[in-house]
Amino acid sequence: MRTDRQNPSVIIIGAGMTGIQLVIKLREAGITDITVLEKKESMGGTWRENTYPGVACDVPSHAYTYSFELNPEWSNYFPGGDEIYQYFEKVFYKYGVNYCTRFNEKVTSCVFDEQTQRWTVTTEKGEVLQADLLFSATGILHEPVIPDFPGLDRFAGKMFHTARWDNDYDMGGKKVSVIGVGSSAVQLIPEIIDTPGTKVTVFQRTPQWIVSLKDRVFTEKDKERFRRQPWRMKWIRELSLFSYRQNTAALTGDSLFNKIMHRIMARIARKNLESSVRDPLLRAKLTPDYKFGCKRVVINSTFYEAIQKPNAQLVTEGIDHFTEQGIVTSDGVHHQFDVIVLATGFNPAAFMRPMTFLGREGLSINEAWERKIQAYRSICLPGFPNFFLMLGPNSPIGNYSVIEMSELQSDYAIKLVKHWQKGQINTIEASLEAMQRWCAMLKHNMKKTVWTSGCQSWYLDADGDALAWPDNWNNWVEAMREPNLNDFLAESSEAVIREEVLSDAA
Repeated sequence: MRTDRQNPSVIIIGAGMTGIQLVIKLREAGITDITVLEKKESMGGTWRENTYPGVACDVPSHAYTYSFELNPEWSNYFPGGDEIYQYFEKVFYKYGVNYCTRFNEKVTSCVFDEQTQRWTVTTEKGEVLQADLLFSATGILHEPVIPDFPGLDRFAGKMFHTARWDNDYDMGGKKVSVIGVGSSAVQLIPEIIDTPGTKVTVFQRTPQWIVSLKDRVFTEKDKERFRRQPWRMKWIRELSLFSYRQNTAALTGDSLFNKIMHRIMARIARKNLESSVRDPLLRAKLTPDYKFGCKRVVINSTFYEAIQKPNAQLVTEGIDHFTEQGIVTSDGVHHQFDVIVLATGFNPAAFMRPMTFLGREGLSINEAWERKIQAYRSICLPGFPNFFLMLGPNSPIGNYSVIEMSELQSDYAIKLVKHWQKGQINTIEASLEAMQRWCAMLKHNMKKTVWTSGCQSWYLDADGDALAWPDNWNNWVEAMREPNLNDFLAESSEAVIREEVLSDAA
């Protein structure tokens, strides 16, 4: 067994937002033997994958930056995807993350060796690497959902998912279908509608609550002030994050204040719909029948106007099947198209999968999660030692800055690594009992959140439990402040065994 822990070897899977800052923070902690394995030809994660027209961030730009690398050059309040990608690219090279990153190295398997207490990682190229510590930074939403409509493969025209956008395809003059009205769809749809000659049909299964927030362009004078007085950026960042924290609390709390805040937010969304959509029939189709916030709130100021244009049509009848020419809906109407865009979202429960992932005694992640996807404080999995699942289940995903979450989780993980380096814990592995207590708390708190109020949401698992954090942001920060070593295994003899995990998953 390797005993030198002062500069352990680390493998990070993914060179997106989380992987980049992990390298930087690990180096700051004195850990330099780092390898990043990136499946594609460049860094960037979701901002590399999503290049559809109109792609943008719905978190304010100065709140969507690393705390250690503020950006005075943002062009506006809600930046576009290209600009965000350029920001991460700048950080990637500025901090030398490129020197430890291997591109086009898709990980196919990760196996924990109990004899050496190390992880063996194999890539699609057949490369085999070993590491003391393993981080999965694959992101939350990286596996597109392709719906299983009957006859989907029969369609003879062009079809692609928003995350697999074909930038060489010219939409001009085409009959276009967009399936879905989630966050990506409402950014994309106005762009297609405004493309000359298009006729756009939007298939909506469930309407969304949409809040319109005014964008703001930062002038050159603004940027110069940011450069000379960085406190201005920090002030905007903290103000933005404070606002989002309050909004999140209104969705997860049951205090009088939170209930009042929820009513106010719901009223703002309803007023936005009523003032934006003139036709009462169309407005009725666009009105959700579930509580505000039960599904992820959509931030957008262009969709309502676009869907009312003459070349746009909203269809709410269900899709029955696909044909070579298009789509037949439940009312028997045959809609014919040149191109179909699947704005059908992502699998929020994929995490590091579909790779082979084996912990102690050959325990696979699919076995451990067969009944329930869960982790201790979102980041540690019993039976999978010295492994960190970044942005794992019950991270506070939703309408908040995922960068802020990722940084806090990285700080927590590094604190655990330091305890391990000092020999205070034999392996970094939460006990099964600790995870059970944590999950019981989550389930208890989930009852007071808006997510369990009755809608169908990507937040929810098969049991109707949300994969999000069921409390306010400040309580999550407190939970991630310091590791409780009593929740971790002190000796190898206490190791979580396969049967225990499978019994808990049954």
